[in-house]
Amino acid sequence: MKAIVLKEPGQFVMADVEEPTAPGAGEALVEVRRVGICGTDLGAYRNLHPFVTYPRILGHELGVEVLAVGQGVKQVGVGDRCAVEPYLNCGRCIACRRDRPNCCESLKVFGVHVDGGMRKQFKIPATKLYRSDHLDLDQLALVETLGIGAHAVARAEVHSGDGVLVIGAGPIGLGVIQFAMAAGGRVVVMDLNSNRLRFCRERAAVQYTVEPSSGALDQVCNALGGELPTVVFDATGNSKSMHDAFGLVASGGRLVFVGLIKGNIAFHDAEFHRRELTVFASRNSTPEDFKRIISMIEAGQIDLGPWITHRAESVAMIDQFDQWLDPDLDVVKVMVSW
Repeated sequence: MKAIVLKEPGQFVMADVEEPTAPGAGEALVEVRRVGICGTDLGAYRNLHPFVTYPRILGHELGVEVLAVGQGVKQVGVGDRCAVEPYLNCGRCIACRRDRPNCCESLKVFGVHVDGGMRKQFKIPATKLYRSDHLDLDQLALVETLGIGAHAVARAEVHSGDGVLVIGAGPIGLGVIQFAMAAGGRVVVMDLNSNRLRFCRERAAVQYTVEPSSGALDQVCNALGGELPTVVFDATGNSKSMHDAFGLVASGGRLVFVGLIKGNIAFHDAEFHRRELTVFASRNSTPEDFKRIISMIEAGQIDLGPWITHRAESVAMIDQFDQWLDPDLDVVKVMVSW
């Protein structure tokens, strides 16, 4: 069976891998139909992701079809189209026991710690599959991306009327924007890329956008009636942006780091205490997030129409991947067909 392997940073190869065996008890065998390219994949390609090792089969934003199920599997059946929860947790550690499987002490993420979905077929615990009779394969592949934003907004407990600043308008930031708006937040978006900001205004119904190069603090305050935001999300994965984000949160507010970096983040302790800020890490998403997102898409509450800006076939992806790193190409989401 053929698979696309990231042999080392910057080098994809087409390789032969073993065919999966028949699914065991509690497992499902699935065929990959769609793979969304996300920031994790781009970071792995550039050797910027802290958890990826090489060689690795990437791909964790997946739309799949069930080919076979093992003994005891009842939640999905042959022919079902599903989204995939790519977080393999132990079920025993303190985080899992407290219903926080997304930050399991021994968590392995499909396509990061273990080989992912850039191959024709694979086996996975059937509990990690979420079927829908209404969503198409593209939409199913986008559920995981949305889960990151949905979980971050839930972590921050965004309420109606909250002033919300989202820093970074890539796919993860767009997910945060959608769920923050759905929660009733007054959303302002900041990004260095003017094309992304235009996309937010024209396609994501964002009223206020800010370019950080020109008086960001004043722009944010002006957009929110003279006050700083009570909730700030940083979805950049950039250390300077994450450091500067501390200065953009209102007193008593919440700062949520959705993006991550390999290094350390420093902040001014006295100012941090003066404002009594609350800082959250937000990692992955939970089974409840997946169920809620699928329901919201089916109900028409989340519009995924603007998201997919580029497409490719699996074989062509190897030669095209470099192009998707170019900010001038205005890539929001690439969807690869298998």
